[in-house]
Amino acid sequence: MALGEFRGQVIAHTERAWASITFTGARHTLALVFTGDEAVEAGERFIAALPDHEFAIPGQLVADAAIAEAEHRALPTPRLAVQCELLLLEEG
Repeated sequence: MALGEFRGQVIAHTERAWASITFTGARHTLALVFTGDEAVEAGERFIAALPDHEFAIPGQLVADAAIAEAEHRALPTPRLAVQCELLLLEEG
């Protein structure tokens, strides 16, 4: 939420177990919405920053973070809907 400057609202979250030969974890899909001019601007900065952001989640390593979809709407109120996917691996 801090990456989106606390302007976005999570409207959906799904989690699927993920594993390879050497790692276990989960793939998370989040849908966020940014409503209003200032929030949309924060959402655009969120989109730009997410792929290279260094996460600090105890016990987890963010192996991949990507924007899957983004949709702007101007009327009746500026709105940005974003879907992002994160692959979290268990450390240890």
